[in-house]
Amino acid sequence: MENARNFYINGKWQAPTDGRKAPVIDPSTEQPFETISLGGARDTDAAVWAARRALPEWSARDHGDRIRLLEALLEVYNRRAEDMARAISKEMGAPITLSREAQVVAGRVHLESTIRLARDFEFEHPSPRDGGSTMKLLEPIGVCGLITPWNWPMNQIMLKVAPALAMGCTVVLKPSEVSPLSGLLLAEMIDEAGFPPGVFNLVNGDGAGVGAALTSHPEVDMISFTGSSVAGAAITQAAASTVKRVALELGGKGANIIFADADPDAVERGVRNCFNNTGQTCAAPTRMLVERSRYNEALEIAQRVAETVETGPSDEEGRHIGPVVSERQFDKIQGLIAKGIDEGARVLAGGAGRPEGRNLGYFVRPTIFADVTRDMTVWREEIFGPVLCMTPFDTEAEAIELANDTIYGLTNFIQTTDNEKLRRVARALRSGMVESNGIGPVSGSPFGGVRQSGNGREGGCEGLMEFLETKVVSGWLSGADVG
Repeated sequence: MENARNFYINGKWQAPTDGRKAPVIDPSTEQPFETISLGGARDTDAAVWAARRALPEWSARDHGDRIRLLEALLEVYNRRAEDMARAISKEMGAPITLSREAQVVAGRVHLESTIRLARDFEFEHPSPRDGGSTMKLLEPIGVCGLITPWNWPMNQIMLKVAPALAMGCTVVLKPSEVSPLSGLLLAEMIDEAGFPPGVFNLVNGDGAGVGAALTSHPEVDMISFTGSSVAGAAITQAAASTVKRVALELGGKGANIIFADADPDAVERGVRNCFNNTGQTCAAPTRMLVERSRYNEALEIAQRVAETVETGPSDEEGRHIGPVVSERQFDKIQGLIAKGIDEGARVLAGGAGRPEGRNLGYFVRPTIFADVTRDMTVWREEIFGPVLCMTPFDTEAEAIELANDTIYGLTNFIQTTDNEKLRRVARALRSGMVESNGIGPVSGSPFGGVRQSGNGREGGCEGLMEFLETKVVSGWLSGADVG
């Protein structure tokens, strides 16, 4: 990539000031295939000040003009979709079919949804209680630092960049240093679409460098972060000194409650959903709770499905799962699988080590633990790999208690043909989202969690509101206007 070692600041590709070289590793081969620069405080400062200088004009710009630029970006994004698919596949290991059909599509859908919702967005709301003399104004919060993860690069980047720009904010993006090329490619697209200088800026770096500088910078008005709960807590503390807004989308340990009256495909659907993107999804159903009368049947189905899941390199077409993203992630998952075995969980499929015949690449065996108890590490910790934990329950109340027995609260899942039970259980679950019977939420729905899964929402009108401040103005109408 031509600009892999540069940063996009103030509408231009610039060589780093504090940069040091870092390899980008292909997780299928464990070999470096590109080199980027990791920036530092001075690079971050340059990007923030570019965003600060661009803010007055961009925030005051006609809203329709901002939408038209986002539409131009959508056109470029669609035209270069194959470039994006190959970049994501190579940098983080998603099989190319998944990258085309899910990873890239997620970014497009979020951009389309933002454009659709922003077109009719009202920034002025007169109070009906005094004839409109009191006016509520919704105004862009300002300069936004956006810190995104490696597992769904365009999904998370577009959920932040598109609404921030649509609402009149300027941004500095720090993509994950593990999967940075998709972010650089988006910067090329934004440049081609014709956004004014300084409105969008990109600086690559790690958490200790660019991440810390961005989080504590006094000229950054908001941080939007997606990543681990540990990192989210650290970012919140670092941002506290400047009292900036912090929006967090963090980890998860979703429960998939399968009642006895669930449809016949519920177990297989749950297993495949857990293993999607090689299990590297914060909203995955990683704990399967099965009503006892169907538990043995569920174990048989889950084992059969897991044993049919194939692994393969990211550049091969097909429905296999790829490697996990890095050596660090591979080692973490292997350690947790070993911990599960040591603590007495029964290995139903998979287990420690690489799949048979794969001695190179960060490939993990699709693994299912049976008879997992709530005191086990694999029940409590987010594994972020193709590992499913299964346990039985006897009553609805017990299922709810087990599902809520976690520090997280992102997505839970319910499988039942009883609509009254579905609604009752959904209300009792402590999570930002509940998915039922394999039916996903409509495009544009808000995404986010509670407890240590974060705060705030991305997507939908709620996602637009995250980037706005509320101002109340009294006496908006003169006496003549009121009369």
